[in-house]
Amino acid sequence: MTLPIDLVLVRHGQSEGNLAKRLSEAGDHSAYTKKFLNRHSSSFRLTELGRHQAQQAGKFLQEEFCEDGIGFDRYITSAYNRARETAGLLDLSGADWFREPYLVERNWGKLDIYPENERRKKFAAELRRRKVEPFFWEPPDGESFLSLCLRIDRVLLTLHNECADKRVLIVCHGEVMRALQIKLERMTQERFKKLTFSQRSEDRIHNCQILHYTRRDPSTGKLAQHADWVRWIRPTETPVRISKWKKIIRPRYTNEQLLKSVARTRAMIT
Repeated sequence: MTLPIDLVLVRHGQSEGNLAKRLSEAGDHSAYTKKFLNRHSSSFRLTELGRHQAQQAGKFLQEEFCEDGIGFDRYITSAYNRARETAGLLDLSGADWFREPYLVERNWGKLDIYPENERRKKFAAELRRRKVEPFFWEPPDGESFLSLCLRIDRVLLTLHNECADKRVLIVCHGEVMRALQIKLERMTQERFKKLTFSQRSEDRIHNCQILHYTRRDPSTGKLAQHADWVRWIRPTETPVRISKWKKIIRPRYTNEQLLKSVARTRAMIT
């Protein structure tokens, strides 16, 4: 599958849902009013901070990708409000946006809109199950990460068919970006689990964080068949933080390595 030369992913700015959850985790559940609970998460708008973050990200993208007069060949946004608002506030000259429903955030089902105290009380057993194997775990009436990856395959197929050898910008969501990481880097479920429960800021995908995948070797400029290099950018920090380019090494296994990895799980019935 041939992907764009440059594939740039942007998480939306801080949303009403993000702020409500952050306050609730700190013990303030006041944002979860009856009216708020009756909304679908697709309707969340950006907060004042989120709008500012989107403008900061747009400034970086304009300077990094649009100064050559080319910009992007395809602009794609999730259909949810918070992503579309972010996309518009990037204010990229000449942008012509496509709305893509397959890029909407993961469906958390019954766990979607609950303050943290009620979530832990009502769904304690389900949250314990999530800690065992988060990649395959499915929230009640929701979507597992495996299912999310299946619809992300549709997006990647469209990019292969329509955007090979082009520059593409996608504005979407944190877990959607993680799913794209899984597919593009062949991330293992062990690595995914480690990132899911990590407390390190470096392992999170922050609001308006950018992931830049490229097929162009950053050292030589030569094109590869696959998107073999990735870096992240946090344009909302001062100064802007940009990681070094990382060469993607996609895991492959011998028979012996497969058996060794399975042996880490103790057999209970023989």
